[in-house]
Amino acid sequence: MIDLHTHTLFSDGELLPSELAQRAAVLGLEGLAFTDHADMSNLVTALPALLRAAQELDAHHAMRIIAGVELTHLPPALIAPYAGKARALGAQIVVVHGESPVEPVAQGTNRAAIEAGVDILAHPGLITPEECALAAEKGVLLEISARGGHSLGNGRVARLGLAAGAGLVINTDAHAPRDLIDHAFAASVGLNAGLEPEQVEQCFANARRLLDRAQGVAV
Repeated sequence: MIDLHTHTLFSDGELLPSELAQRAAVLGLEGLAFTDHADMSNLVTALPALLRAAQELDAHHAMRIIAGVELTHLPPALIAPYAGKARALGAQIVVVHGESPVEPVAQGTNRAAIEAGVDILAHPGLITPEECALAAEKGVLLEISARGGHSLGNGRVARLGLAAGAGLVINTDAHAPRDLIDHAFAASVGLNAGLEPEQVEQCFANARRLLDRAQGVAV
């Protein structure tokens, strides 16, 4: 299990990066990304701090650790500019908080994130077939979420994403210790979204490939 969507005290998570990493390591995770919520108010303060934490913790864990942001509730027109700013600040991964059935995310967010070429569109439960096709073209991974509420859209994301040939990834969107999961539970999340076992394994392979790219490992 590689979890590429988690939150720390740098946004609305409950844990310091060091404790989040330790708890994830004990569960046997292969990789972890700190992706705290960000917008124009905190991008330049939170991201450098997360990157420093990830770099130092990565050197002391067998588990691989990276850092980036989850751009959250930005007006769609601002997603591409702020994704670019995050990259310029060194973000190893850029996630966008997608259009979920349980939050009032601005309409057009999913498309704007995909057009911006972000790494992961998180819990995009209201995604359309056309947006899935664009995600496949742009190489944007669509998230199957283990988080309550957001997971209500998993079946639609899995069905439309697979039909369009888009890449999928399984993440927790963890905010607290109870949200972290191990490999077996992650596989169960995928299976219950309607994926076949080999498709679940492809989700894990997609996460590993993104982690390799974020750390500059030849793929």
